[in-house]
Amino acid sequence: MTVRVSAGARLHFGFCNLSLAPDRLYGSLGVALDDPRVVVDASRADAVRCADDAARRAAERACDVLDVEGVDVTVREALPRHVGFGSGTQLALAVYTAVARAHDIEPRVREHAPALGRGGRSGVGVAAFERGGFVLDAGHPTERFTTERPPDGTWSVPGVSARHRVPDDWRFVLAVPDVPQGKSGTEEEESMRDVVERADSGIADRIAGVVVRRVLPGVVDGDMASFGAGVAEVGRLNGRWYADEQGGVYRPPAGALVDALREHAAVAGAGQSSWGPAVYALTDAEHAAEVRAVAADALDEAGVDVDVRVTGASNDGARISE
Repeated sequence: MTVRVSAGARLHFGFCNLSLAPDRLYGSLGVALDDPRVVVDASRADAVRCADDAARRAAERACDVLDVEGVDVTVREALPRHVGFGSGTQLALAVYTAVARAHDIEPRVREHAPALGRGGRSGVGVAAFERGGFVLDAGHPTERFTTERPPDGTWSVPGVSARHRVPDDWRFVLAVPDVPQGKSGTEEEESMRDVVERADSGIADRIAGVVVRRVLPGVVDGDMASFGAGVAEVGRLNGRWYADEQGGVYRPPAGALVDALREHAAVAGAGQSSWGPAVYALTDAEHAAEVRAVAADALDEAGVDVDVRVTGASNDGARISE
């Protein structure tokens, strides 16, 4: 039996708090996307076999966690790595789920994500894989912050404070400039630690107001203007925390692209996803093509190659078939 698991990318709009002063740390906002996707096939085997290095490592971890002998994994589609789409978490969870189902084991994604090295800081990737939609996670008690990364499996994935379906006619224009990949691994860990240790708590207070008064009412009411402006502001405020680590409020050349997109009348909000360089613009189905053209033209003028696509949100989480 071969099991196929397909999971969409996710956008990470930012964190609610990166300061050690308040009681809760992190608490992230994001949305699951329908495209691009990671698609993996898995079948039982007597050892771990996979031609893709990252997927093979994920399969080895999954087999250890599930206590099974082996698996044959094939990556049919892959997400762009380290551009702000959550590729590492979606690949790890897709492989884990495929391995579990291939061995007739019910996957326990949220329980096992920490042992896979995922979901330690942000819970958006895990929640997006589970159910999709817009997600706000609860973060962690600040007292649990450590200057060194804790061993895999010793944390719990942040719980979901709010999850809502995203309206079907909303579209996300995604632009990925052809520049060096965003931060990941040890480099990301070190940057996040530096940010947290000097973060201004006043920014967290402003973000809290934006989330309560614009982001959450916007997605609940289907008010694209309120939601788009809200998540864009959350991103800009997060950028003030990150400025020293990424060379500005947005990672170059994302800033110029965000400026070009948010000036378009049909764009409800634009920003950078996670460490970038991916940039998103929220619009509706009617205007998606012209907003896509704006993104392509802006980076063409800057002399930067870019991959631009249009997608809706995914409101149902990962897809599994046998």
